[in-house]
Amino acid sequence: MNDINQEIEQAKELLAQTDDPQIRALAKEELDRLMLSKEAREEENRRNAVLEIRPGTGGGEAELFAMDLFRMYQRYATSQGWKIEILEMIESEISGLKSLTCLIKGPDAYLKLRFEGGVHRVQRVPKTEKSGRIHTSAASVVVLPQAKDIDVKINPTDLRIDVYRSSGHGGQSVNTTDSAVRITHLPTGIVVACQDERSQLKNKEKALSILRSKLWDVERTKQEEITGESRRSMIKSGDRSDKIRTYNFPQSRITDHRLGKSWQNLEKVLGGGLDPIIDELRKISLSTDESA
Repeated sequence: MNDINQEIEQAKELLAQTDDPQIRALAKEELDRLMLSKEAREEENRRNAVLEIRPGTGGGEAELFAMDLFRMYQRYATSQGWKIEILEMIESEISGLKSLTCLIKGPDAYLKLRFEGGVHRVQRVPKTEKSGRIHTSAASVVVLPQAKDIDVKINPTDLRIDVYRSSGHGGQSVNTTDSAVRITHLPTGIVVACQDERSQLKNKEKALSILRSKLWDVERTKQEEITGESRRSMIKSGDRSDKIRTYNFPQSRITDHRLGKSWQNLEKVLGGGLDPIIDELRKISLSTDESA
């Protein structure tokens, strides 16, 4: 991804070095475009974050690990003074997590959490393992900036809306009315659901908010491809081979594979102490993600 700050400086240098009216007009037009792009990205980074967690390979152990990740982000959010609004949370019968979608509200929430998108791998002895053998499991994390109404316009005819009863631990119904809402965007096949509120209307509003974020992300990706830029991928398959970070419990070690660096404070990180890792990722990304 091109460094937009460098491109801005090049456009300014060209303006200063030439007297040709046509070249100056082109350089000024390019400089204006780059400045608007930079401002848009900076505004985007200040938005709330939409967080999704899904278990990947590893069965029940992956579900337990997905819950561990959610609790880690809960604690990190608390340390930052952010608020978490759960939109849909489906727990497994073993107190793990089958799926989670939540909104994290607060200053710089997306700016910091966007680096968490990808596959997280865990290496530990499961509670159900009697022989003491270490298992490897994974969970996927997706982080999106919360879209605003003005970012995406949704045609009501493109939506299929289903209502159903909310489910809780183990999938059992926890509500006697059809308050949960599932929305399918027919042109893209994107599906979002919300069951946090007892009001069907409120669940619909929240689901539409998440849908806007996902559709906005699709459009942003298309635009980046058109302009020849590469986008940092967030692996959603849950395949443990496509990992960004490994949590090794036997050695109390956490390794971020993008940084090629490890920390010997696993429990502290799971307790919400993510700042050292996130700060490192932000430093190496200043010339790419943050300025593009």
